[in-house]
Amino acid sequence: MSRELITFEVAGQVFGLDIMAIREIRAWTPVTKLPRVPAHVAGVVNLRGTVLPVVDLAARLGWAPTEATSRHAIIVTQLGGQVSGWIVESVSDIVTLPGDALQPAPATGSDSVVQFLEGLAAIDDHMVQVLNLAALSANEELPEAA
Repeated sequence: MSRELITFEVAGQVFGLDIMAIREIRAWTPVTKLPRVPAHVAGVVNLRGTVLPVVDLAARLGWAPTEATSRHAIIVTQLGGQVSGWIVESVSDIVTLPGDALQPAPATGSDSVVQFLEGLAAIDDHMVQVLNLAALSANEELPEAA
């Protein structure tokens, strides 16, 4: 069974998320920083009257924090009742992934990203790392949406 992914870049790498988990894609909006939150929580933005927690996806994956500019985007996802924003460098495309195209991520033992992957897929001339939104959101201490 095939599925559709939104592909995007973070730290120069291509990632994908299941399109069914994505609520919208927003242009970059500066965030309001919050005290005493995990380092990968960039802050919050106003999403049509709702406080939306925004996570720096690069930092969440264990890489250097993003120096966000107007070229960055925020992917708004919904998992259960939790709505979150994720800072990405750029959004690329919508791709259809055949059911047999997803390969398990290699167990490297040292790469902090592997724990957040559903798997890898070769699309055109590059590898897409398909993220597991539930794993990314697990144990998050994100502020409650107002």
